[in-house]
Amino acid sequence: MTNNDIMKKLRVALQLRNSDIVQILELVDFKASESELTAFFRSEDHEKFRPLGDQMLRNFLNGLVIHMRGPMKPADPSTVKPKPADDTADKSSFKAKRPSDKKPAHFKKTNSEQSPPFKGKGRSKINFSSASLKRSNKKPNDNS
Repeated sequence: MTNNDIMKKLRVALQLRNSDIVQILELVDFKASESELTAFFRSEDHEKFRPLGDQMLRNFLNGLVIHMRGPMKPADPSTVKPKPADDTADKSSFKAKRPSDKKPAHFKKTNSEQSPPFKGKGRSKINFSSASLKRSNKKPNDNS
């Protein structure tokens, strides 16, 4: 699927007109004219067809997010946690976890809790010999 196909499907699904798409692109400071957009929506064999670039599609999708959700609100400084200035913070308090060969006691089953090994009746034997596969000339309700 090409970028042009994606843009066409989004335009139809969201019921957007070319003027709406131009406004959405302006939300991310990307300039495009309506005539430029019609070239993207033409069929590939048309003389005036133009392939849609990744940058145009990316800007449209970013503008669409703003259009649907609204502009991003600035972060409240009181809720943002400050990052530590030094990356070499006290790492001595962290203990490395090592895998253990032993399971904790609550994972172990006692011998009385363990299920017995499966002892099925085995598979039924099906005879595929040629004699058993030949059709019988007898009718199912034939008494002879």
